[in-house]
Amino acid sequence: MGLNDTPTSQRVQIGIFGKRNAGKSSLLNMLTGQKMSVVSDVKGTTTDPVRKSMELLPIGPVTFIDTPGMDDFGELGTERVKQTRKILRMVDIALLVVEAGGYGFKAENDLLEELRARQIPYIIVVNKADLLGDEINMDEMKSDLAKELNDKPERIILVSTVKNPSINANFLRIAIGKLAETDKKERYLVRDLIKPKDNVVLVIPVDYAAPKGRIILPQQQVIRDVLDAGGYCSVAQTSELTLLLSNLKTPPALVITDSQAFRDVALIVPQNVPLTSFSILMSRYKGDLALQTQGAKSIESLKGGERILISEGCTHHRQCGDIGTQKLPDLIRRKTGKDFEFSYTSGGDFPEDLSGYSLCIHCGACMLPAREIRYRLDLAKAQGVPVTNYGVMIAYLNGILGRVLTPFSSDEVTRG
Repeated sequence: MGLNDTPTSQRVQIGIFGKRNAGKSSLLNMLTGQKMSVVSDVKGTTTDPVRKSMELLPIGPVTFIDTPGMDDFGELGTERVKQTRKILRMVDIALLVVEAGGYGFKAENDLLEELRARQIPYIIVVNKADLLGDEINMDEMKSDLAKELNDKPERIILVSTVKNPSINANFLRIAIGKLAETDKKERYLVRDLIKPKDNVVLVIPVDYAAPKGRIILPQQQVIRDVLDAGGYCSVAQTSELTLLLSNLKTPPALVITDSQAFRDVALIVPQNVPLTSFSILMSRYKGDLALQTQGAKSIESLKGGERILISEGCTHHRQCGDIGTQKLPDLIRRKTGKDFEFSYTSGGDFPEDLSGYSLCIHCGACMLPAREIRYRLDLAKAQGVPVTNYGVMIAYLNGILGRVLTPFSSDEVTRG
């Protein structure tokens, strides 16, 4: 996988926000060096979020998201504003674009309050600085604007997408890079669980639901993380796992399986060999493993008939035997002996109001940015709805949750 092939979910997400005609699209074009967004003096030219993935030094892989204006109006405009605010759930860094010489900053102040509440790092970009003229005192202008926005002058950067755009672009890229480095919190899928020269066995079932000709993203990411740790991988389907283990001179440091094969794999792998799943690793990597462990146990308190939400982060063609809509509900009914009302969401759809649900079960979220999955978990937690993860729930229902959590520290799996 090359640099340009980095999955969107693994890239730093940089959202560009502001009023209509503030110059958001021009800024995106300047930063990327390409005409990604249509630029016009007509307000509301950008009607849907525009994404551009690229390499941005010194950060690395990023995705810029150009959003519709925050001050759009009317029935359609209101929907556009909703889409813009939805982008806030997934961005790692926000660029708030303010037009030089502009006035009336209610929309900007509202957004800044939300950015602060969500703890999203941001830069206030004053665009069209070339229109201010040479006589204006830039320091005074930044100080006055900072008061209007209840912020600090050092957060404000003046740029022009017309005058010296390459210099402005480089200056802003450096500022974004510093912000990303300050906000950086290193997380690993598996690298911190193994040592150099460790062998990690991956169990990857190949059935009619598996993508033809490739392995799925979490499996790719785990392989890369093992290699980065200086370890190596042995890979087999469930049916070949016994043979693979018998051929190893020493037991593997860790076995990682697709959650759907948990029951069979747990019977094959010796008790002294650590075992977990790709989905549980994703929960630890992007979400809150302790919260989702607690959420799985809540199914014991359900009496039957309650609504359970099953949510997937990607959109794909549903096949016979689909894990979310068929296998998982069937397993829940079989293991609990109770029936429930199941609802399903996928992709970017996730209800703001979870009060009608007694449990939310989320996929590993390999296709979602970490901030988005944490937003969903926080939403469930705030509304008092138990939330868990496919792998955690499947392990619990099969009576092996304690075993598959042993590779992790007690702090990671115990709430409070």
